[in-house]
Amino acid sequence: MRHKLPEVSARERDGDPVRLHVVTGKGGTGKTTLAAALALALAAGGGRVLLVEVEGRQGIAQLFGTPPLPYEERPVADTPGGGRVSALAVDAEAALLEYLEIFYGMRRAGQALTRFGAVDFATTIAPGMRDVLLTGKATEAVRRRVGDRRRGGRDTPAAPHVYDAVVLDAPPTGRVAQFLNVNAEVAGLARVGPIRNHADKVMETIRSPRTVVHFVTLLEEMPVQETLDGVAEVRAVGLRAGSVLVNMVRAEHVAAADLDAAAAGALDLGALERGAKAAGLDRPDAVARGLAAEMADHARRVRAEAEVRERLAGIDLPRYELPLLAPGVDRAGLDTLAGRLRAQGAV
Repeated sequence: MRHKLPEVSARERDGDPVRLHVVTGKGGTGKTTLAAALALALAAGGGRVLLVEVEGRQGIAQLFGTPPLPYEERPVADTPGGGRVSALAVDAEAALLEYLEIFYGMRRAGQALTRFGAVDFATTIAPGMRDVLLTGKATEAVRRRVGDRRRGGRDTPAAPHVYDAVVLDAPPTGRVAQFLNVNAEVAGLARVGPIRNHADKVMETIRSPRTVVHFVTLLEEMPVQETLDGVAEVRAVGLRAGSVLVNMVRAEHVAAADLDAAAAGALDLGALERGAKAAGLDRPDAVARGLAAEMADHARRVRAEAEVRERLAGIDLPRYELPLLAPGVDRAGLDTLAGRLRAQGAV
């Protein structure tokens, strides 16, 4: 059954703020980088944001130049205006031990299960359980309020939330709908009881207007197709798509008429050669031919990007474009991306 839900972006709509931002994308699109940039953008101006990683790659620690993240929320960056980004690497085994301690007071029993390999066995034969544990940690952080006596306790409306927003660096696009739709995964494992109740609470947050899924893509055919498919899949299971984040967009420095000429092989080689001579370059004729070939390749790429842009325009979601940065994005690069997101109204 397909669920029809209104779409919302990263910004607040109709007085209902988005508090859980799920970021997904095809491998190689810079998903983790843009999740980190989004967290910085949300924290600018004094916000408190938690950035959550669930794939065990320690990509967040590498981006912020910190030691590997433990299963513990730690500050990784301050932002202008007194904001702060904290980060957490969620591990399914540690999450299960915490779950057993909170709800059953059984941490020692859980540690014994770990020693015998029972936790790995259980999450292997029931992968839905692993997803419940991973998503459960992020959704608990969304609900948590100042003064809560214990994690997973009652949500007291009178107290402010600990975090203004949570950004979840989720699995790739092809798996994100299954990852987030934990109720369907758990249905065959537990129809009643604490596990099912926990899954229901997770889904209550994920299906609410407080949660959206953002899709990271490149201006390339395969990532764009996965984005189109991913948007359809999350909508089909009743989740809200937020925005499309187009990463690694190259700046255009060539006039449209010159691009057309390059694509048609009609560039003025004589003019290029004269320019090379004026610049004092050796073998200006060879330089002119090389430039013409590079221009032709550039023109073909620009045309291909224009075609996939048209495909993205068919998605009724906000679209934000982020520039191609030098390899090895550092904190300065993250700040640049966060600034671009804010400038475009993404947050």
